[in-house]
Amino acid sequence: MRYSKQRELVMQTVERLCDHPTAEEIYDKAAQECPNLSLGTVYRNLNSLVEAGRVRRVSIPGKADRFDHTLPWHSHLYCTVCGGVTDADVDGKQVMELVKNQKGRVQDCAVVLLGVCEECCRRQDAEVAAAKQA
Repeated sequence: MRYSKQRELVMQTVERLCDHPTAEEIYDKAAQECPNLSLGTVYRNLNSLVEAGRVRRVSIPGKADRFDHTLPWHSHLYCTVCGGVTDADVDGKQVMELVKNQKGRVQDCAVVLLGVCEECCRRQDAEVAAAKQA
């Protein structure tokens, strides 16, 4: 992959935004440093970085792809309340056992859990407690 100033800016932005940003969020942040950057350039560079193995794509059905700078295999939780994506604690050995037992050749495995993140659970619990006191 040839060096590109814009690609490097996109990569640095993904690394700085540790919350699994969308391409649009990356564009919004990167455009502050490089006003002539286009959203199309961000998409092209993200695709190149994914293909080169420098960034991981996190796909959530029906939602915009997210991008992660943490490359070793891990799972994610998509919060159905706030829309955030966080790393999930999933037993990789169990997942690899499932993958190993499949017919054919599995090329990749992504586990995305759908649920409510810790912060939203805390907020919901606080709201319930406040409502009970009222």
